[in-house]
Amino acid sequence: MQAPQTTVDPSEIAKFEAMAAEWWDENGKFKPLHMLNPCRLDYITSQIAAEFDRDLKSDAPFKGLRILDIGCGGGLLAEPMARLGADVVGADAAARNIPVAQIHAEQSGLAIDYRHTTAEDLAEAGEQFDVALNMEVVEHVASPIDYLTACQKLLKPGGLHICSTLNRNPKSYVMAIIGAEHVMRWLPKGTHEWSKFITPDELYGLLGKAGLDPVDRKGFVFNPLSWSWRLSDRDLSVNYVTASVKPA
Repeated sequence: MQAPQTTVDPSEIAKFEAMAAEWWDENGKFKPLHMLNPCRLDYITSQIAAEFDRDLKSDAPFKGLRILDIGCGGGLLAEPMARLGADVVGADAAARNIPVAQIHAEQSGLAIDYRHTTAEDLAEAGEQFDVALNMEVVEHVASPIDYLTACQKLLKPGGLHICSTLNRNPKSYVMAIIGAEHVMRWLPKGTHEWSKFITPDELYGLLGKAGLDPVDRKGFVFNPLSWSWRLSDRDLSVNYVTASVKPA
């Protein structure tokens, strides 16, 4: 059987390889993700709880759910999922991210299955998950439709796919490229390519073509006065997130 063509973009992987050791430095190159993480987690946990009828106030509410964090980086999302009781697999195409994530999980007393692999290879191996977290990854791959199709194959029927990315418009260029990389210097210059950003309507179309049913989308909005992020039903102009379900 011919191996599936990878959607990994080597130049994108090299960027994150170079930053791997800084994943858990809240004031380092991944400061924007640490700031955004509470807002991301709020959306993720509420979507999973609603889809699988779980009470977030109970002990280990995600027990029995198998969750994939694709593009897991240092484990900023995988660890909270494990703390909520899920069986978590963290996958990343950047090899140097994996030992960083493994060491931090061990230090935190968490059992997480971290793997240096791709969505395509996991799908080819027949892996199946209840939930696939696909956060801030799709704008870095070579072929978004092939990548999302691989993510869809990884879900069990009725499974939940959560995907966040960046909108493509003049505001996102100012905020994510000029602001984050050049003015605030939160990220190294060249971390993002504006041309790879995807509008919400484009992403909904790609998700549908990949065999998923989009059911929700919201914006992540940064408030420079409170220095915090919030979810928005209307403002998807820069960062946004979607939830989709694989038909049963």
